[in-house]
This record gives sequence, structure tokens and C-alpha cells, in this order.
Amino acid sequence: MKITFVGTGSGKTSLNQFHSSLLISSESYNLLIDAGDGISRALLFNEINFNTVDGIVITHLHPDHFAGLPSLIVQMKMANRKKHLDIFIHPSFKNVVIDFLLRSYIFPERNKFEIQYKIFNNDELVKIENDFSFIARKNSHLSGLWKYEAIYPTISFYSASLLLQSEDKKIIYTSDIGSVEDIFLFKEFSSDLFISEANHLEPTLLIEAISKIETDKIYLTHFSEDNLKSLSEILASSATEIRSKIIITEDRLSFQI
Repeated sequence: MKITFVGTGSGKTSLNQFHSSLLISSESYNLLIDAGDGISRALLFNEINFNTVDGIVITHLHPDHFAGLPSLIVQMKMANRKKHLDIFIHPSFKNVVIDFLLRSYIFPERNKFEIQYKIFNNDELVKIENDFSFIARKNSHLSGLWKYEAIYPTISFYSASLLLQSEDKKIIYTSDIGSVEDIFLFKEFSSDLFISEANHLEPTLLIEAISKIETDKIYLTHFSEDNLKSLSEILASSATEIRSKIIITEDRLSFQI
């Protein structure tokens, strides 16, 4: 399985980082996790052909995670895409995504390729193909908005962390989180790789929590330039064992596991 950090930035737009996005590649399937504002340019920067992306998982509906989807589909169309595109979405925001694309003038009748919407339910195994699958679990990233559920009953307040598996490899990706508890959402699983967002917890608290994860390597992503310095300083003063275990990512970082 190959991991590519397409973007490592936070929700704050930066000239030096694209918004957070991952490409997880099995032997025969390329899965893009999130498609926020600027994703098309981010893929170009990573030298990734738009049409090699087989499917996209949307973890939640913040603009830095899904607002670039219409533009990406248009770029695929302009690149003469023929094969279908899978979009994996939670049922609570399926209609939002479909309506967003329609209001961007992306009509099925005009596409030369089919968009196949594939629903993932909370804590349910989703088979992508063959030995490639994932489980999504609701985290507390949007908990500050839950008080608005009664006022806006048609709005989705779901945000997912992911456990991905291809053959015998497991990856845990926290996506955006809201608490230390979210770090341990998949605590019953051992993982070959742990990827944590690094923007929504105080850096000292984050490093202390993720250092307890039992895995060989932990990659930090989804951070702003503002907290990069703090993360680097805390790691520099940490024990050697922790420093060797935790890696701060950068755009275009790519490797096999």
C-alpha cells in the first residue's frame, strides 16, 4: 500500500501547504481522502493524474475537506475521463454533495463518466474492492456545532475518522478531531501506520496522547504554519523514543508500507 500526502495544511489557506488530503493506493485502486478547496492544483503539484483517482471519501463537510470536489470532477471531464468515479459519503450528507454538484452545473447527462455514490454507515465495514476496505467512526470534531441540530435538522453534523485496510496492512487516520478521546477511537485495532491531524488539539496534549499509540510510526498532518513551530519544539525536547516515532509531514511526502 502506498501513502501520498497530497496536502498537509489546516483549514487556513497557505501559500506553502495545500489543504489536508491523502491518497491511499492499493495494487489496483487509488482512494483520495477528502477533496477540499484547491484539490485539483494539489494533485497537479503532486504529479498525480486526475483520472488515476478511482474513488473519493469525504470525511465531513468543512470547505477544506470537500469544497474542491466540483472543480476536480470538471478537471476529470476535461481530461476525457471515461471510467466511473466512486464517491463514498455518509448518508447524512449525500443530498448535500449531489445538490452541490448539480448547482455547479455538473449534470449526469453531460458527463462522459458515471459518478457512483457509495454510502458508508457509521462503524460499518465498507469493501472498496478485493482486499481493500475501510471503517468510518464518528468523532467529536463537530461537537461544537451539535447544539444547532434542532435548529438545522437537515444539516449533517457527522465527521469521520477512518480505519483503512489493504491485504494485511492497517492504517488509522483520525481526520479532524475534537478531543483526546478521538485519538483512541480505534483502540481495539493494532495498526501499521497511524496518521493524526495536528491542528485542533493543543500541541503538548496531542504529542502526549499520540505517543501512547502502539504503532511503529505516527505521521502528523493537517497543521497550520502557526502551530508547526510549537510541534517541532515539543518534539525536539521529547524523549528519543518519541522523536523517532513521530514524523511531521509535508506536501508530496509519499512512501510504501
